[in-house]
Amino acid sequence: MRTCAREERIKASTTCKFQTMARLFHTVLLAALIGAAAAEAGQKLVLTNDDGWAAAFVRAHESALNAAGYDVVLSCPAVDKSGTGSSTATPTVLTNPCEFNTCPVGSPPEGFNASNPRQNYVNAFPVDSARFGIQTLAPKFFNGSAPDLVVAGPNVGSNAGSTVLISGTVGAATEAVLEGFPAIAFSGGSGSQVSYTTLESDPTSTTSRAALLYADLSIPLVNQLLSTPKPFLPGGILLNVNFPSLTSNCTAASAFKYVLARINPASSGTPPDVSTCGTTRLPTENSIISRSTECLVSVSVMQASNKGDATAGNQTFVLEKLSPILSCSS
Repeated sequence: MRTCAREERIKASTTCKFQTMARLFHTVLLAALIGAAAAEAGQKLVLTNDDGWAAAFVRAHESALNAAGYDVVLSCPAVDKSGTGSSTATPTVLTNPCEFNTCPVGSPPEGFNASNPRQNYVNAFPVDSARFGIQTLAPKFFNGSAPDLVVAGPNVGSNAGSTVLISGTVGAATEAVLEGFPAIAFSGGSGSQVSYTTLESDPTSTTSRAALLYADLSIPLVNQLLSTPKPFLPGGILLNVNFPSLTSNCTAASAFKYVLARINPASSGTPPDVSTCGTTRLPTENSIISRSTECLVSVSVMQASNKGDATAGNQTFVLEKLSPILSCSS
């Protein structure tokens, strides 16, 4: 009897181990299939920002999106246009060089990298860069098709709470939505405004590490959203995503959790948010990313018309789309 009992315990232990391994394999396989589906579909993305076309953050993001199998065209301001919100102007000939001397004085209002025509600048504001990417570059590089998604950033520095009102990164994303395209604005708390060449010349710098980490963190969210049926987002709605500052225990993308949040603090008269994680009040973006040692990424649902929080109905739509990758904040 003792022998039989021991055999049963061994059998049960072995079965448990196989079940655990099977669950782990299923999770990994599901993530791989989502990424593979995106790659196979070759979904089309316009990538823009407000830090400029030669900034390390946006070039790292471009590389990560390309590596994930997306068809990407970059359309960004010729120079740093941070903090310009939804300003717009007619692009003009450059009277100063592009940022980091990537194009000379006298360059045309719109231009591109001779070695990679998919990397484009616009000598105007982020809104104008997004518009040029959607209206001119997308038909050219996507065989007459429109983009499936417009991605802005990551921005150097957080764009949370009231900061969204002056953010050029958010301004570019809202422009896309107002033109009828789904969009995501990404921002990160660490790093500085440096050339993309820093990614190779100084790969261990804070900015290089942040650029690569934030780019990696964007992929699961983009993959999940674009693996769902259209419409990817409700009309008039975009996502505002903030990555926390780098900390010693948050150095790998696998350490992070994505948390549904709201942009502005709620008042006594604010309608309830979507019901999730046992409450009808979402945490604010700032309250999430301030907990930097916990490796939390805030994901907010924004109205393009006023850059404020979306309704509970639109939050519910996004929750259902992103539920496989979302977590509770505590």
